[in-house]
Amino acid sequence: MKKLSRIIFGRTFFLVLALLLQAGVLFLLLAEFSSFLIVYYGFAALLSLLMCAHVANLDMNPNMRMSWITVIMAMPIFGVLFFIFVRIQPQAKKINKRIDDIIKNTRKYLPQKELFHEDTDLFGLSRYMNDYAGYPIYNNSDVKYFASGEEKYEELIKQLKTAKRFIFLEYFIIDEGKMWDSILEILKEKVKEGVEVRLMYDGTCMFALLPHSYPKQMKKLGIKCMVYSPIRPALAMYQNNRDHRKILVIDGRVAFTGGINLADEYINEIKRFGHWKDNAVMVTGEAVRSFTVMFLQIWNIQNTQKEDYEKYLTETSVDNENAYVMPYGDQPFDKENVGEYVYMDIINKAKKYVYITTPYLIPDNEMLTCLEHASKRGVDVKIIMPHITDKPSAYLIARTYYPKLIERGIEIYEYTPGFVHAKTFVADHRKAVVGTVNMDFRSLYLNLECGAYMENVAAVKDIYDDYMNTLKKCKQITLKDCNEYNPILKLLGKLLWIIAPLM
Repeated sequence: MKKLSRIIFGRTFFLVLALLLQAGVLFLLLAEFSSFLIVYYGFAALLSLLMCAHVANLDMNPNMRMSWITVIMAMPIFGVLFFIFVRIQPQAKKINKRIDDIIKNTRKYLPQKELFHEDTDLFGLSRYMNDYAGYPIYNNSDVKYFASGEEKYEELIKQLKTAKRFIFLEYFIIDEGKMWDSILEILKEKVKEGVEVRLMYDGTCMFALLPHSYPKQMKKLGIKCMVYSPIRPALAMYQNNRDHRKILVIDGRVAFTGGINLADEYINEIKRFGHWKDNAVMVTGEAVRSFTVMFLQIWNIQNTQKEDYEKYLTETSVDNENAYVMPYGDQPFDKENVGEYVYMDIINKAKKYVYITTPYLIPDNEMLTCLEHASKRGVDVKIIMPHITDKPSAYLIARTYYPKLIERGIEIYEYTPGFVHAKTFVADHRKAVVGTVNMDFRSLYLNLECGAYMENVAAVKDIYDDYMNTLKKCKQITLKDCNEYNPILKLLGKLLWIIAPLM
């Protein structure tokens, strides 16, 4: 015991001595270079002040502006250099130019046949989407709703087997397993039948799920394969813009979208975060045209060969005259926040209720204002969130919004069986959106996204019914719950919130 005490004392003595020596050296350096440090900190303060003034005057979301100012003030030299690096990314500008050119050249394939009369509820939205986003609203299309990944998977297999001309797949995540393996078997058979198959997935799959050589493997099978923005060992901000879309088009007559990727957790074949609640829609009729063009636009960012769009634009329609369907896409390289504007249009025009499902809740100030205003107008606003999260940091930030929203009359629920991945808006038994757009800065500002807006479509009732059934499995979060939440996690969430718009 005495020997152990001597060892502990000896080590402690030398540790303290080492710390004192380091402190002494630091003090001598400060004394020697004090004049230099004064100049350095003076320059850093002036530089950060000038850059903050510049940022404050940029045409930028206020939340992002505040995050940048905080980073620059906290780390003057590094913050300024990092901001400059982000703003002058030549590759991002190149992609932006390429997308602009593609969209300009392909707008002719997506005409709005007739704008709505000024007195109609859809006039404003259709005018915006036509003039700025480039996506028409169709009245000869229909939507089928799937309340789970299992339901979509069953229908998807059935529809893939009917393909005669082409199959386009664009997904954020593809992972080998029951779901993808069974789909791939069908794709291989279809290639043998002469069906053109194109597969595109996000570069994060190459980084974490699929082998680097996967495109070559697909090519050997006769499948055209492309990786959107492969992850590379280089600091480039365009790599922060991911392809989060989920689009599958068959022969130009059927299209799928929604939250469901091609991996086994989405059909609850494997358990990752409890029960996985997701949804999707199948669009038929002329509205499929928009999904076909959307896919080809992104495919051709990296493909330099001239594309024959007309070849894939099948003339098809569904007798559904008073029902409206609008597929739409959103991309981060312009200044149009299409996904957010569609959501805000629904909230602002709601009369009785707006029910929302989202896995991540990190809204900007504009979205918060819309939700608050709707609640004050007497609109019933409910939001379903996951109880078991896949991203702890995003959940901690979302918890910082709970008290603000609840105090404004907005009801927050958590899905107790597991994880909610569905991105759904439904309002007044008339309107709904199912797509890929989460209520966070990444989806609203940074990623490529898509969705299907619908009005007076029969599927709206199915979406509402599914929402009410899901609500029965949820726990309502109260202010008491918020007050009793772990104070350390509260603090961590508030700290993360500062940089949330940049994540």
